[in-house]
Amino acid sequence: MKIFLNYGRQGLAVELPDDWQVSVLSKPAMPVLADPDRAVLEALARPVDCRPLIEEARELKRACLLICDITRPVPNGLILPAVVRQLLQAGLEPPNITVLVATGLHRPNLGDELRELVGDDWVLDTVRVVNHYARRDEEHVQIGLTSRGTPVRLDRRLVEADLRLAIGLVEPHFMAGYSGGRKVISPGAAHEETIRRFHAAAFLEDPRAANCVLAGNPLHQEQLEIIELLGGALAVNAVIDERRRLSFVNFGRIQPSHAEAVAFVRPFVELEVPRRFPTVLTSAAGYPLDKTYYQTVKGMVGAMEILEPDGDLFIVSECSEGLGSAEYVAAQERLAALGPDGFLDEIGPKRLAAVDEWQTEMQVKAMRRGRIHLYSPALSKAEAALTGVEVVDSLEAALAQSLARTKEKRLAVIPEGPYLVPRFRPRPA
Repeated sequence: MKIFLNYGRQGLAVELPDDWQVSVLSKPAMPVLADPDRAVLEALARPVDCRPLIEEARELKRACLLICDITRPVPNGLILPAVVRQLLQAGLEPPNITVLVATGLHRPNLGDELRELVGDDWVLDTVRVVNHYARRDEEHVQIGLTSRGTPVRLDRRLVEADLRLAIGLVEPHFMAGYSGGRKVISPGAAHEETIRRFHAAAFLEDPRAANCVLAGNPLHQEQLEIIELLGGALAVNAVIDERRRLSFVNFGRIQPSHAEAVAFVRPFVELEVPRRFPTVLTSAAGYPLDKTYYQTVKGMVGAMEILEPDGDLFIVSECSEGLGSAEYVAAQERLAALGPDGFLDEIGPKRLAAVDEWQTEMQVKAMRRGRIHLYSPALSKAEAALTGVEVVDSLEAALAQSLARTKEKRLAVIPEGPYLVPRFRPRPA
């Protein structure tokens, strides 16, 4: 049988023997909005726990619109023009409307990539579109401390705006439970120190810092406190289907509107599975998420709950931009030198995590579950040596070896990778 995995822009076809017992795990069919443009306008006019956008914006001077960076396929080209036009109708002047790319500690999005991200030339030509730089001290304002002692420093353009609006995609997130909403503000527009504090092991080693978990999740709680310190914000929340068509959109006060979007998407992205598998094949979700190995870790973590202990987890990722940042490469070098246990021992006492080492920490969680195998032909030998996992040249041959080792022909396949989170839920006896 032939299966197709999200991989790069084009996908990856894999041929599997017909006598294998292959379970392809996919979302239930999601509704698709017949008129996305109208749906966005209706959302802006029928908000969650606030006034319609045009009324919220009247008599205000400055607006800051946060958008996710290139790693998130948010339909900005659909949402941004409608939002900007309503702000102009409300009386704001174009120079006083800033679209801020919420990069967190990721690299900036520039040139053609920025044009692709914004998705609409009129927006680029009409208002100011800039990147957030987490390490520029002068571009941030400290607004307080959370109850856990995190110093909250946020981008000055966001803090000083009269209207703050985060535009995000709501999907599973392997640390914060779900993406979007409050997460677009922090870490999206936060200073390096703030990000490093609530990405430290004291937060991430909490078992509730996990996919699809909001109740008791320390990252989620920290992000909500940061919103309170900021004085609140608004949000446009989008949900897309497996073909990246708009399935849901709403607008409103950031906390309740995000909660409503999470309630919508949960039944589609959390899949109960009655048994675990000795071999699991997944993806890093394809473009744009699989541009780096850094983002590939999300696919490993998302699939690990249905992997039998000491099983084989295979993941495909294009990694067209290599491993990721220099800091992430340094963290992977430490993993290679210290081993998983030594790495965790080293980071455990830190108050501030080193930049991007949290992704290595999350990889270790998957490595503790079983053996990780990576198919990524674009990586060089030097890069492959720093992944910390087994890099395979032939995916089909490596899968066959795994099934021979386990003496079973059962295989689970998750084509969308981290966009679907399978949960092991055994059937009652």
